[in-house]
Amino acid sequence: MQRNGFIVWTICLLLISFSHDSFADHDNEREKHESKYVSPVNNQTFKQECGTCHFAYQPGLLPVGSWEKIINNLPSHFGEEVALDGKSKNIISEYLQANSAERSSAKRARKILKSLGGRTPLRITETPYIREKHHEIDSNIFSSQSIGSKSNCIACHLKAEQGNYDDDFVKIPK
Repeated sequence: MQRNGFIVWTICLLLISFSHDSFADHDNEREKHESKYVSPVNNQTFKQECGTCHFAYQPGLLPVGSWEKIINNLPSHFGEEVALDGKSKNIISEYLQANSAERSSAKRARKILKSLGGRTPLRITETPYIREKHHEIDSNIFSSQSIGSKSNCIACHLKAEQGNYDDDFVKIPK
């Protein structure tokens, strides 16, 4: 009888160990698919229609609700009237939804989402995560002629177009 109890306990320990290893493997697998950087913009309609007037921000920098608000408010897009034909609007909307922060594998996108607490800001610069990342920079720097505003990411982030916003690739222009 004691021998059977020992066998049962041994099997339980093996199962627990296997289960733990499976979870560890799952975490390692998720990390393999996780990216440090947000995916670069790869939609030509989005690049052409949005990137003509400003930096074509990666969809992973905002949640889908924010992108929906922006797309649905194009007649008054940050003080400008933006007119898109129906086909282009649909292509851009689908691209933004499919690649929004919720659907991104990037660590930065997850950090942005976590900082939002369910809110849906209209500007990337309104996200708590982005504000925190820039809190030590004097506001006069952003309004300098070489930068213009906080929304001009490519002025300082040398690899922003590739989705890399790491400090190693930041150079604040004079």
